[in-house]
Amino acid sequence: MIRHLVLFKLNEGVRRDDPTVVEGVEAFRALEGKIPEIRFWECAWNISDRPIAYDFAINPAFDDAEALRRYVEHPDHQAGVGLWREFATWVIADYEF
Repeated sequence: MIRHLVLFKLNEGVRRDDPTVVEGVEAFRALEGKIPEIRFWECAWNISDRPIAYDFAINPAFDDAEALRRYVEHPDHQAGVGLWREFATWVIADYEF
């Protein structure tokens, strides 16, 4: 299986309760059940107050690289990514487990 860990950092001045952020979070939360390739799904706000911490994480798993590719290209995923581009940056780690 492949884990697709994504950590998001809100841009300077952006708050969790901004309407666009709320919309972005809901877009990602709604992916579970919409995209059949998803085998495991978690997403949540970070609870650490350390300055180096990222703000939000998604932590899905997929059967293989092809399933991950289909997820990444899925229109609902791309719509969520488009929202997050407006207010955050992120880092990704894809690894087998």
